[in-house]
Amino acid sequence: MVIKKSTKKAAVKRKPASKTVTKKATTKTSSKKPKTKSSKSGKAFGGYAISFAGRKETVEQVFGKTPIAPSQMTKKIWEFVKSKGLSNR
Repeated sequence: MVIKKSTKKAAVKRKPASKTVTKKATTKTSSKKPKTKSSKSGKAFGGYAISFAGRKETVEQVFGKTPIAPSQMTKKIWEFVKSKGLSNR
């Protein structure tokens, strides 16, 4: 004896969607403060001027002939700049 199961699904009851939407009245208010200059005087923070103009050194003279990592390149550039006095500080 074989028992057959019902293949019909129970209908899901849904609430009807309400189509009336109320919008709130919005007003934009400007609460931005006017920009004022800071009380600090002098140069702006940051910036380093380095002048390589008129230098006769080659890349091999500064870095060497062996391949090096970018971090080592940065260290060697700063070493060169400081030893030759090429910066504005």
